[in-house]
Amino acid sequence: MKNGWRVSTLVAMDVALAVIVAVIATGFALHLFSGWRSRTRLHTEIWAVAFAAYALATWSLAYGSAFGWTSFNFRTFYFLGAIANISLLAAGSIALKSEKAGRRVLSPVILWLVFGFFAAFLAPFVMPLPAAGIPAGSEVFGYTFTIEALTLPGPRMFAAFSGAVGSVVIITLAVVSALRAWKPMRRLAYGNLLIVAGVLAPAFGGVLVARGEPSALPLSLAVGITLLWWGYRMASSAK
Repeated sequence: MKNGWRVSTLVAMDVALAVIVAVIATGFALHLFSGWRSRTRLHTEIWAVAFAAYALATWSLAYGSAFGWTSFNFRTFYFLGAIANISLLAAGSIALKSEKAGRRVLSPVILWLVFGFFAAFLAPFVMPLPAAGIPAGSEVFGYTFTIEALTLPGPRMFAAFSGAVGSVVIITLAVVSALRAWKPMRRLAYGNLLIVAGVLAPAFGGVLVARGEPSALPLSLAVGITLLWWGYRMASSAK
């Protein structure tokens, strides 16, 4: 009885934290959309969409944790959280550095997300979704899947590539910018370092989920969205 109550309490805490993160991310996305409409900056537009993906992924997490996972809900959560969000943040970071470069990478990123979307929603599950907890993509998706004898890259491949390349792009640009701005513009340097931390926090939570610690994900998402927003505001205001 006591163990069951403890499990229920942990689930309720995870759901509550996921809802809080979703509300915060939604507010940030709406604020960025408002800022983009008034200033028409490409990096603001891309980061607004990235925060919207973050928010929708977290709303999906909250719903799945509270009411159980459905195929559509988990696929939405996985696509937006593991594939789309990091890709868009990387494109936004490039646009923040150079709007011309941002425009060049935007079309390939959109095409990549289209393919990733179809992979996330067409690939069959290799095993059923668990009745409770947060499923790990490594448990339910394969790296490839087959349609009519045609082998295609699966959601895990898109997530792995998006996570690796997106993180390298964001971290590299942020660290280089921080080093260059350390003396002449310390605020910009701090903002970029916060962005690095904001990218690493959810990634660390995803690793813990894969290792059987699902409760770490909502907390890592809360830390991540806070650091990303703080870092973005500092870096943008210092430009």
